[in-house]
Amino acid sequence: MTKMKLNEIRAQLAIARQQGTLIEVHNIPNDDYFNVGFVLAIDPLFCLLISIDWDGKINGLIAIRLSSIDYVAKRTDYLMTISEKTKVAHQYHYFDIWQVQKFIDDYPDYTKGDLLSNVLSDSFTNYLPVVIGTAKYKGADDFEGVIASLDRVKLTLHYFNEHDLSSMWTYDVLLAQVDYVRVRGTQAATTRQVLHDIFGQQ
Repeated sequence: MTKMKLNEIRAQLAIARQQGTLIEVHNIPNDDYFNVGFVLAIDPLFCLLISIDWDGKINGLIAIRLSSIDYVAKRTDYLMTISEKTKVAHQYHYFDIWQVQKFIDDYPDYTKGDLLSNVLSDSFTNYLPVVIGTAKYKGADDFEGVIASLDRVKLTLHYFNEHDLSSMWTYDVLLAQVDYVRVRGTQAATTRQVLHDIFGQQ
């Protein structure tokens, strides 16, 4: 599909937020992978989504840089399928196993103001695992770990490489290079388990 203009992307996200509808966000070029979710908030640089996985359940939150998005889509057959799966997830009580909706309800300021700062600050302050994708790698790789330091310009991530668990690794990331951050979902929980069991971190 042709890359959409930024103002069109922003408009479609705003409509999806207002209507509470599922949307596809395609932010990784030449890849079948894309994000599905409900739009929680939009600021000048990022949008924040409740991520929905293939099983129709909430898979955490993801903040995506608007300028990294190629296009968004709604009312696709895929979204119709996911929507049906969410009904089953609700029916059998596994729609929100990570209690993301409760978190958002309890901390409404999370969706206000600077979204990237909110997500990173919450993760840094509470020592929560993050998954970070950068403009440099454009979805070819993302980094799973914890934020060791954070300021207005950059963050330092202590992360692990699933192909080399000999040690933790360090990656300095300019905030201007962050394309997306995924938190409070399956990947975050898996990252926490790896950090605890393999690297002895609490």
